[in-house]
Amino acid sequence: MTDKTIQFTPVNESPDAEMKEILGEVYGALQEKGYNPISQIVGYLLSEDPTYITTHNNARSLIRRIDRDELLQTLVSEFLKGE
Repeated sequence: MTDKTIQFTPVNESPDAEMKEILGEVYGALQEKGYNPISQIVGYLLSEDPTYITTHNNARSLIRRIDRDELLQTLVSEFLKGE
């Protein structure tokens, strides 16, 4: 046994799963308001300007819970996995 504390992260509560869930909710809120969700999310990621994201369904607050650098790393990693 070790004296160190080990952190357990349940499979469905991993940071990637949480980011995916948040992005899905933000995407849905943008779509409901008639925006192009991809363009709006990309605008937010590039500028870090929260006004790209609607306040509808608390989407603006949700997206700010995601670390942009971590999200971009995950997106690039997922995109390149098939190569």
